[in-house]
Parts: sequence; C-alpha cells; structure tokens
Amino acid sequence: MAQGIEVPPIDYAAVAPLLIILGTALVGVLVEAFLPRHQRWPAQVALSVVGIAAAGLSLGVYAGNSGPEGVVTLSAALAVDRPTLFLWGTLLALGLASVLLIADRSVEPGGAFIPSAIARAAVGGGTTGTGTGPEDRDYGSPDQAPTMQTEVFPFTFFALGGMMTFVSANDLLTMFIALEVLSLPLYLMCGLARRRRLLSQEAAVKYFLLGAFASAFFLYGLALIYGYAGSVRFSDIAEASVGSARSDALLFGGLALLVVGLMFKASVGPFHTWTPDVYQGAPTPVTAFMAACTKVAAFGAILRVLQVAFGDTRWEWRGVLWAVAIASMAIGAVIGLTQTDIKRMVAYSSVAHAGFLLLGAMAVTPEGISGTLFYLLAYGFNTIAIFGVISLVRDADGEASHLSQWAGLAKRSPVLAYTMAFLLLGLAGIPLTSGFTAKFAVFSAALADGMTPLVVIALVASAIAAFFYLRVIVLMFFNEPAADGPAVSIPGAFTTAAITLGVLITLLLGILPTLALEWAAGGVFVS
Repeated sequence: MAQGIEVPPIDYAAVAPLLIILGTALVGVLVEAFLPRHQRWPAQVALSVVGIAAAGLSLGVYAGNSGPEGVVTLSAALAVDRPTLFLWGTLLALGLASVLLIADRSVEPGGAFIPSAIARAAVGGGTTGTGTGPEDRDYGSPDQAPTMQTEVFPFTFFALGGMMTFVSANDLLTMFIALEVLSLPLYLMCGLARRRRLLSQEAAVKYFLLGAFASAFFLYGLALIYGYAGSVRFSDIAEASVGSARSDALLFGGLALLVVGLMFKASVGPFHTWTPDVYQGAPTPVTAFMAACTKVAAFGAILRVLQVAFGDTRWEWRGVLWAVAIASMAIGAVIGLTQTDIKRMVAYSSVAHAGFLLLGAMAVTPEGISGTLFYLLAYGFNTIAIFGVISLVRDADGEASHLSQWAGLAKRSPVLAYTMAFLLLGLAGIPLTSGFTAKFAVFSAALADGMTPLVVIALVASAIAAFFYLRVIVLMFFNEPAADGPAVSIPGAFTTAAITLGVLITLLLGILPTLALEWAAGGVFVS
C-alpha cells in the first residue's frame, strides 16, 4: 500500500506577516487585471497601506505572544526568531514609507513613473522621452487613462516579500529563491522613470546584468558548499565545518562565492559598481526603497549566514572580510568626495555605511547582532527621508540633482534646507541623531570583539565622509542662489508623511534609543 505524502507542519502565526505581504502582491496583480484604469491608483494605494498595516499587526501580536527562542517552520526552510522579527518590522516600516513616496502624484504631476502605452495612446501622446508631452497631463476620470503605471505597487510587494523571506531563510536554496524574488521586481522598477527615461532604462539594464552575475556567484557557492556538507541547511553546514575531516577548499571556496553575491546586494565595495548608476537613474522613490530595504535584507542575510552557518570558522574568513570592510569604507568615503550629483553622493555614502555595518556583522556576538540591527533601522529611515527631500528640488527637466543647483537653497526654502541638513548630519553620525547611536553600537561591538584597528580605520573614514555631507550644508546656507536656480515643490501629503516619519525616527533614535536597542538585543538566531 502506497504511503501518503507527509504534510510538513506550518506555524501560520509565525509566518503570517510574510503571507500577508505576498498575498497583498497577488491581490495587486488582480487589481491591475480587473479594475478599470481610473480606479487602479486609489485601489492600489489603499490595498498597500492596508496590507502593510495588517502584516505589522500580525507581527506585533506574534512578537508579544512568542518567547525569545524562536521557531523553525515550513520543513525548516524558514527560521522565525527575534532577529527575524526585528528585521521584518524594520522592512514593513521602511516599506510603508517607500510606498508613500511611490504613491505621491503631486511632486511630479501624475507620479514619478512612466505612463503606460495605453495611457499615451488614449490621449494621442507620443513617446518623447522628455516627460513633458501631453501624456503627462493629469488624467483620472473614467473615460481617461491613468498617469502612471500602477504595476509598481505589486512589484514593490513582491520585492518586499522576497526581502522578508531572504532574512528568515534557514537554508541556502530558500535564500537563493528569495534573492531572485526580491531582485526581479527591482530590475523592472528601475526602468520606469517618467523623466530621463534613457538614463532610467540604462540603470535597469546595468542592475539586471550585474545582478545576474551576482546571482550566479551565489548559486555556484551554494553548489560548492553542498558538495562539502551534503546539505544546504545552515545547521548542517555548521556541523560539517567543525566535524569533518575533508578538505576545507570546497567550504571556503563556496563561502567566498556566497559572500560575493551577498555583498553585491548590500552595496559593499568593491562589489558596489552598480550602485551609483542605479541610484542616479532609477525613479527617486524606487531609489529610496532600494537604498533602505535592500540594505536591510542583504545585511540580515549576511548576519544569518555568518552567525549560524559559519560562526565556528570565523577565524578563517574574518581576515578576508576585514579587507572587504576597509575597501568599502575607503571607496565610499574617498570617491564620495569627488561626486557632483547628490544622488551619486548618497550612493557612495551607502557604500561607506556598508563597510561600517560589516564591523557589526563580523563581530559574532550578541552585541554585534543587536548593533547591526539597530544600525539598519536608523540608516533606513534616514535614507528614505533624504531621497524624499531630493525629490522636491526641481527644475524644468525634473529633479535638480547637481550640487551646484542646491546653492542658496536655505534662502528659497529654509524648512527644506534645515530638514536636509539634519538628515545629512544623521548620516555623518553627529550626536543627537540616530547615526551617532548606531555607529557607537556597532563600533563598541567591534571593539569588544578585538577589532580595534578596524574601528580606528572606520573612524577615519567617517571623518572623511563627513566632509561631503558638510559640503552640501555649506552650499545650502552660505552660498547665494542662482537667478535661474531650481524651485522647491510643495510636497503632497504622502511625501510629507514619509519625510516627517524619517526625520522623527532619526531624532528619536538619537535621543531615546533604549527601546529599539533592547528590542534588537532580544534574542539570537536559531537554525
């Protein structure tokens, strides 16, 4: 008699936030398929907010009722522990702020995303590529076409679901599938800019090609590690790495290839080459989403891989990651000094911050985990708010991203200039901002784990990077504005909410960080 298929036990309460986000993405696809064009934007915005709120509520209920030990579910494919819950909460909060920026249609009339071909045909518009033709009028009545491709909303939720799976994956195969799920929508979203379409499409192609190479590195590393350990599960890899008499060549060769794929996603130098071009060319709301959420997902995965699968072999790989961290900090700080485009400057800033984050990831201690998690939360909100501000400074061609165009901005819009100055000081790590607390937490963990020379290098890199933040502040407050300089758009409710949320979190985590630090330190990874 044939044996029945055994159904693996599923802890639905633990994975409910992930299921809600993926379910929201699927419902978003149905909205695109069945709703009339003029109803899609309000429906997608409402669906997005409700989906994130429901996922956040289920996460809060589960976190309040669960213990610190965590659970492994879905045939041990996912591990839901305290670090996972913190990362999920961070991704949901940053996802909400990103959706607000994506949904805004007041800063850029009609939205930041290219209208569909149906929309252009409906009004007799061409594909000028300038973003100033008749296809950019404000349409919304039932007999008219929409102003932006609302497919960007389900794309965002598929990417967000992939990120949540990425940080909770308990084996390399699940992690690889999650990597593809989060990456493919981002490739498409990068090419949807309403303005400067050729630059946007070039960014999407670069991101796709380099991302495909990074995925290939990850998959090849997975194959080598499977050949060594006979399993792709992290606990089995950890057991094989300390109890096997076989050659370690496969193990560390596979780890090296895995690290290349993970460092690419995290924008760690020298695997950062896609970052400045994609940050500059993608629609600014998408850039904000990538800069914040992808960084959280990538470093969440790096923490899990290094802590769970390779924690016992850290003395073999730590020297290599020292060199990678130093290279990332140096590249970000030094090349950032030469940038004249503010989005590229923030891109190189993210490369430097990735080097700082590696200090916490290499400290295989509870303090290293909590410091890195707190840093990701602080950096994410700071970065989203910065890109929200960048989207408001505009000229006739769209966003005025050249640094010379920001001269004298304080005289045109003091509120915006002070907001930007505060956020830049947060990235620089000035006291009373979240950046200072985050760096202090990560550097303290690194010092306690014997990485004093690396912390000294990080402090020097921070001082160098502070120069290009201060340069923007000097331009805004101490230079005269050009007569034909850019104007500052009045932000709509969505952009205002996203910027305000980012500023408040940056301030609160700087002066009252205790609650977030305690939550970040609430547990360890399980496998």
